[in-house]
Amino acid sequence: EVQLVDSGGGLLQAGESLRLSCGVSGFSVDDYAIGWFRQAPGKEREGVSCINVNDGSTYYADAVKGRFTTSSDNAKSTVYLVMNNLKPEDTAVYYCAARWVCGGSYFAKGQYNYWGQGTQVTVSS
Repeated sequence: EVQLVDSGGGLLQAGESLRLSCGVSGFSVDDYAIGWFRQAPGKEREGVSCINVNDGSTYYADAVKGRFTTSSDNAKSTVYLVMNNLKPEDTAVYYCAARWVCGGSYFAKGQYNYWGQGTQVTVSS
């Protein structure tokens, strides 16, 4: 059974950092690409980052470029999202998701086959 479990959310103040984890089971993580998405209350789910695990290539949304970094630990079948200099507007439920490859429309939700359950990140000013 394919399963993605995202974790690591919390309540922070602006300027702090946080690392989210996406644990993968049921398939080999280096055969896939893993994206991170977020959804704030009343807003659509938006893409944050995507990593091609087999070669480490990464892609970021403009809103997080330079502040967020995604990486993978293949031995642990885990993909991370490190978020630095967090802002109140980063408050959202964060989800990881899997697709074959980051390509074309990196954040097209319909291209992702599997999703985690989400983890809440709240940033206060």
